[in-house]
Amino acid sequence: MAAYRAAVFDMDGLLVDSEVLWHQAELEILVPLGAPIDADATRGTKGMFVREVVEHYQRLAGWSAPSVDDVVVQVLARVGDLVEEQGRLLPGATRALELCGALGPLALASSTPRALIDRTLRHFSLQDRFVVVHSAEDEPSGKPHPGVFLTAAWRLGVPPEDCLAFEDSPAGVHAAVAATMGCVAVPAADERSDPAFGLATIVLETLEDLDAAWLAERFRADGAPSGGTVREVRG
Repeated sequence: MAAYRAAVFDMDGLLVDSEVLWHQAELEILVPLGAPIDADATRGTKGMFVREVVEHYQRLAGWSAPSVDDVVVQVLARVGDLVEEQGRLLPGATRALELCGALGPLALASSTPRALIDRTLRHFSLQDRFVVVHSAEDEPSGKPHPGVFLTAAWRLGVPPEDCLAFEDSPAGVHAAVAATMGCVAVPAADERSDPAFGLATIVLETLEDLDAAWLAERFRADGAPSGGTVREVRG
C-alpha cells in the first residue's frame, strides 16, 4: 500500500465548478471572432493553456485583430469575472482539503495562469489552504506532461512518489501518474469512460465520496517507506 505525506490538487473542474465558465467566456469572446465553438457541446479545450486555446481558434477562424495576446487577456478577465459572479465550489471540495490538510501539506498544481488562480482562491477564501501554489504557465509544457506536479512536489520538499494528486481530467491523471504520484480521479460524467481514469489509484463520482478512513490509512504516520499503488474504483 502506498504511504503518502502530501496532497496536490488541481483546481478547475475539481475544486471549482469553472469549466462551464471557461466555456461561456470562450463563447462570448471567441465566437464573435469566427471561432467554430458549439454552444451546446462540452468544452473541447479542457486542460489546454488559454493561449493554446486562442491560437487554436485563431488558426481555424483566421482573424487578424485583435492579437492573440489581447484575446488571452480578455478571456482570462472574463473567466475571473464569471468565477466571482457565478462560481461555486464543487461538492466535497472543502471537506477534501480539510481531510488532506490534517494529514500533510497541500499544494495546488493547475494549468490556469497564476493571476487567475490567485483571484479564484481569494474569492473562495482558499488561499491559506496551500503551502505551495504552482501554475503550469511556468513550465515548458502543460499537462499531460508531469512538470507542474514534479515542481509542486519539489517546492513542498516531498518526493513525488509520496504525494497523492487529485484530478478531474484525463490529461491531469496522465500527468500525475507520469510524476509517480498516486491519483484520486473525479471525472466529469461525460468523461468517465475515458481509459485514462483506469490509471488512477481510485475513481470517485464526487469529492464527497472521499473516505476519511481510506485516506488516513494511506498517509504516512511513521516514516515507513512508500509502497506501490493499487487501483480502486468507487461510484
